[in-house]
Amino acid sequence: MPSKLRFAIVGAGVIARFHAESILQKHADAELIAIADPSIEKARTLGDEFNVRHIFDDYETLLKLPEIDVVCICTPSGMHSEVSIAAAQAGKHVLCEKPLEINADKMTAMIEECRKQRVKLGCVFQRRLMPAALHARQAIQDGKLGKLVMGNAYLKYYRSPEYYGSGGWRGTWNLDGGGALMNQGVHGVDLIQFLMGDVSSVFAYTAPLVRSIEVEDTAVVAIKFKNGAFGVIQGSTSIYPGQETRFELHGDKGTIEFGDNGIKQWSFMDHEEEAPVIHDTLGLGSSSNPQQISIEGHCFYIDDMIRAIREDKEPHINGEEARKSVDLILAIYESSRSGKEIML
Repeated sequence: MPSKLRFAIVGAGVIARFHAESILQKHADAELIAIADPSIEKARTLGDEFNVRHIFDDYETLLKLPEIDVVCICTPSGMHSEVSIAAAQAGKHVLCEKPLEINADKMTAMIEECRKQRVKLGCVFQRRLMPAALHARQAIQDGKLGKLVMGNAYLKYYRSPEYYGSGGWRGTWNLDGGGALMNQGVHGVDLIQFLMGDVSSVFAYTAPLVRSIEVEDTAVVAIKFKNGAFGVIQGSTSIYPGQETRFELHGDKGTIEFGDNGIKQWSFMDHEEEAPVIHDTLGLGSSSNPQQISIEGHCFYIDDMIRAIREDKEPHINGEEARKSVDLILAIYESSRSGKEIML
């Protein structure tokens, strides 16, 4: 195995920069050697900024480079499986941006192909790294909340008409796979499920109430968790200004509430306890501007992929874990279309 793992990026949009900067921050163990995008100008601009040797306008040519070890998938969501499967068949490990994909069968195919080819498949869900979320999860596991009763996620973003006009794939079923939930809210959907446990059913209303797009800009969801608790997910890109993303976890013996800016409530019936002091929230306050996030989460997942390859272990979030949020969102869309409660 080489002293440095050699990364390539497919897709040169906004999120690709976070991968590029994170790879360079791990310069002792990683280097970025190739970028591909259908727009050669975009690929070249990003490549020039980060001194990347190989620039392509198609990922098939990129994947022929034998020296590439890992491919970061930064394409529109509806292309994730296509590129991931091709990368796996070329013997490359895969680090995929959220969501894993937008179609259940495609997720199954990419997971199975990566297993078949014995390459790692990881996905980026940096909200799981929020210190407040980690403290909350530990408190739940320690039984401090008692029996879980409610788990709510409020994912109220603002995205302008110009945002949706910035790429032909945005706001489409075919390539975006959904709107406020599948694109922006998927991090929060993943996190509430990570904290509260698997979901048994959903009933939802979703619609484009403001923007001229195919998919939803507003969603309200009632959920039942398999542990018996209830919950609510509210997601939007339609309100101004975007609100701090917030999570509420309630049990019969306690309550934890936290958001982008830290812990709001930390209260337990059986004992008094000061809320943990949170110094770093990963800079995830991107409710109004998608570029206003820190690269720290991406640095973690680049480093995690390097460790997974060198130590032959599962990535922090593998394909099976990453698909849970998408399966949940797909059930939400089915409920909205049918007007029925959908069982998972």
